[in-house]
Amino acid sequence: MISIKNVRKIFPSKQGELKAVDDVNLEVQGGEIFGVIGYSGAGKSTLIRMLNGLELPTDGSVTVAGRVISKIKGAELREARQEISMIFQHFNLLWSRTVSENIAFPLEIAGVNGTQRKNRVAELIKLVGLEGRENAYPSQLSGGQKQRVGIARALANNPKVLLCDEATSALDPQTTDSILELLVDINKRLGLTIVLITHEMHVIRKICHRVAVMESGRVVELGSVLDVFKNPQEPITKRFVQQVTEPEETKETIKHLLELYPSGQVVQLSFIGEAAEQPLITNIIKDFNVVVNILQGKISHTQNGSYGTLFIHLDGLSSEIQKAIDYIHSQQVGVEVISNG
Repeated sequence: MISIKNVRKIFPSKQGELKAVDDVNLEVQGGEIFGVIGYSGAGKSTLIRMLNGLELPTDGSVTVAGRVISKIKGAELREARQEISMIFQHFNLLWSRTVSENIAFPLEIAGVNGTQRKNRVAELIKLVGLEGRENAYPSQLSGGQKQRVGIARALANNPKVLLCDEATSALDPQTTDSILELLVDINKRLGLTIVLITHEMHVIRKICHRVAVMESGRVVELGSVLDVFKNPQEPITKRFVQQVTEPEETKETIKHLLELYPSGQVVQLSFIGEAAEQPLITNIIKDFNVVVNILQGKISHTQNGSYGTLFIHLDGLSSEIQKAIDYIHSQQVGVEVISNG
């Protein structure tokens, strides 16, 4: 559905050339929810703008739904953009138009007649859960409702690709989750290909099938979300994964736990999929002469399966603790010793 080959984007600046995107190669399959994550300045916004021709690559090619977006202009580009819709962080709604009129706007531009427009708008309002708000103005809507209008408007012309530019960054966590659930529902119902950029790993974890991690204009890591969570390779990826698996309060908790348990070892376990269903702790207690305290744990669900972290304290003879750790390793569960007694 989307092919990005050897793409570079260079902007001139007073300090010389700025490489916003540097030799990026990506393939996004039809019906996939593909995430691009990076901090500010990583190049992700420039990259997504090249997917609909808002930016042209300095080098390389961008192909979307069979069209080489990086090469077409004028009427052909406008036609291509009807298949590539976009939603934004700050909604970009027309404030003088109602919900229905905002959703109808791209249909008017496309020359769709009044009856068809009315029917299509009604379908979309139902799809995004805005029944009863048809005649409200943007100023009368919550942030989540505004983004639902933005999503409905983006779907008006039955696009093949939906681009999401930090679409949940302006929303509170609960509203963010409801919008992400809506995007997953739309993806499944319509088979829509979704590409989203974000700096929040929670967003990637919740809805994406695969993720590309960007840093300094380059893709430094690429893979299924579950694989990236299980085994992040790059330092920046590890920091992003820790946003979800080890929030700031976890560090404080671990520090406190080390003070409470000066002997033995505090161990972090990482598990995915079927490993989460094993009676691991029960077997350790049964088979090894160690005392086990469960300190803290969390399971994160991804589109490809579950990923979990569990902090436990093992106490006893060092030889028995080591046997228990070796057993955990043998069960395909990740082990990291946080402290040594």
